[in-house]
Amino acid sequence: MRLRVFAALAALSLGALTGCGETTGTSASSPLRIMAPAAPGGGWDQTSRIAEQAIKAADPQRKVEVYNVPGAGGTIGLAQLAGEKGNGNLLMTMGLVMVGAIEQNKSKVTLAETTPIAKLTEEYEIIVVPAASPYKTLDDMVAAWKADPSKVSISGGSAGGTDHIVAGLMAKAAGIDPKQVNYIAHSGGGEALNELLGNKVSAGISGVAEFAEHVKSGKLRALGVTSGERLPDLDAPTLKEAGLDVELANWRGFVAPAGLSDADKKALTDLVTKMHDAQPWKDAVAKNGWIDSFQTGQQFADYLAAEQTRVKAIIAEMGLVS
Repeated sequence: MRLRVFAALAALSLGALTGCGETTGTSASSPLRIMAPAAPGGGWDQTSRIAEQAIKAADPQRKVEVYNVPGAGGTIGLAQLAGEKGNGNLLMTMGLVMVGAIEQNKSKVTLAETTPIAKLTEEYEIIVVPAASPYKTLDDMVAAWKADPSKVSISGGSAGGTDHIVAGLMAKAAGIDPKQVNYIAHSGGGEALNELLGNKVSAGISGVAEFAEHVKSGKLRALGVTSGERLPDLDAPTLKEAGLDVELANWRGFVAPAGLSDADKKALTDLVTKMHDAQPWKDAVAKNGWIDSFQTGQQFADYLAAEQTRVKAIIAEMGLVS
């Protein structure tokens, strides 16, 4: 009889230990992974790593890991996220760039296969040239561009992304066929920056935060920004001031895998809200000149759906997709 009791207790103990080793759904004891679906050095990577520190500050017990999956405007990372269905410990940083890249790359996986969590920030774009460039103003660049579009190379992020869209809208506003834009796409902001600093391209387009430091140091010259009004602490005209009727803000946010339980979705949303309210996140938003545009739940889901419709129409008009 005693042997049977010991056997039952052993089986019960083993079952309890096995249960303790299993982790399903969102759990504060499990590492939260944040995917930056681009190479290091760009806006998604920067946002992911700032979010990592802000989450750790808001919830010191939470382990957070950022990792990069570069390529194809984030659609390679998107495909990986789709394979993590039901994983409540995974977020992917994304934004306007990915919306365009899905169309540009004819991605089989779309944002319909994700769970929208939160819109985080908006950021205006900046057009820069190397310090040694003959283009002192946007007028100089546009004049050369009109004379021979092929000789003005523009470096930026992924094909079909925000930087590419800005280049196309600028060309259209200047009377240049957007299809003739000599655009050099990269999977991360660091690659575009290296080409500019090495004087290998005529101009570059990216988020203000990615180039602002190098503009202030004199290594790059700002020709214009895509905001409606001049930005503080940045000596650059708006594109409208320079004669090009273009205004556009990039945005970034978080999505999670599809198939989350209501509890997991709420836990992730609550965690990101806690991050947003933490002082390190507020400080980073101010430092980088980002615009706080926080949305969660159905509000963000509706915004995301509207953006997909809007961006698809823009890039189709520009001839970026067939």
